[in-house]
Amino acid sequence: MSSFRIIPVIDILDSKAVHAIKGERAKYKPLISKLINSSDPIEIIKVLKQKFNFREFYIADLDAIIKYSPNLQLLSTILKIPEIDLILDPGIKDIEDLLKYSKYNIKKLILGLETINDYNVIYEGLRILGKSKLIVSLDMFKGKIISKIKDLRNQNPINVVNKLKRFGVEELILLDLFRVGQKIGGIPQVYLKILKSFKGAVLVGGGIKDLMDLTSYYNNKFSGVLIATALYDGSIKIDKLKVLK
Repeated sequence: MSSFRIIPVIDILDSKAVHAIKGERAKYKPLISKLINSSDPIEIIKVLKQKFNFREFYIADLDAIIKYSPNLQLLSTILKIPEIDLILDPGIKDIEDLLKYSKYNIKKLILGLETINDYNVIYEGLRILGKSKLIVSLDMFKGKIISKIKDLRNQNPINVVNKLKRFGVEELILLDLFRVGQKIGGIPQVYLKILKSFKGAVLVGGGIKDLMDLTSYYNNKFSGVLIATALYDGSIKIDKLKVLK
């Protein structure tokens, strides 16, 4: 299999990195970490890159997702940091958003089912960006799809994935907001079913507890994991990660 991707998550709210828990965004507080004495996203990326050799980062711009006030200046500054790759969720809603972010040198742009207005955003995203630069995030809460699109809302994720396959989507993120920040551990059965039916890359975010969890995702041939809480609080020792890469 291709290299297993272990991707630090940086959730940005009020232009600071925050600790995300269960999707309860009004309760998010600035990140406190054993690794980095800062909630400045730029400092966090620099430390993770220089001290721990991370090169790929997942950024969720919650100011854009919640407040429709994207951190474009901060994004531009981050993109000047050499030798890093960003996968970004800026709360894409429509074609105008797609065109705006297509101008940035982002490795991959995320289309979250929570935020897109209609299916056409996926079609146009594939056309404008190409399959290799687009990821669809299967946004869920307790295993049910979160979406503005009526016929996706509360659907079984397997049915939604089958629809995305027909669109030509080649990379997914499985993100259950209920699991975020809780270190629940384990692999939900629906994730294994999706992996079996979807032939593209499948990343997972939320609920990662420890190195055993990462090893389990690796052994089951997921493409990688997005980690935040268990990384920043020291539950996962970074020097142990190299065996999975």
